[in-house]
Amino acid sequence: MIEGDARPDAARELYVRHARVDGRSVAVLRAVDLGDTCLVEAEVWPPSASSDEPLRPGPYTFRSPVEATRFVTHAVEALIVLGCEVHAS
Repeated sequence: MIEGDARPDAARELYVRHARVDGRSVAVLRAVDLGDTCLVEAEVWPPSASSDEPLRPGPYTFRSPVEATRFVTHAVEALIVLGCEVHAS
């Protein structure tokens, strides 16, 4: 779970996708169903980062898990094209 988030008790993690290049983490995408909306949380480790701490853009809010899944699918496809190995966690 991404630290510091304030999700309601009804929140349900749908899935997590972890992208790596040469064994190094470059991104984690996490979809969370809040009931009335769905969030996609992201952690990103840029190659030029001077810290081990990830950037946390977003969260990205969607009306439904279907819309959130579409967003994550496109992001995963782009990461694969860029040479990442992406796995479910």
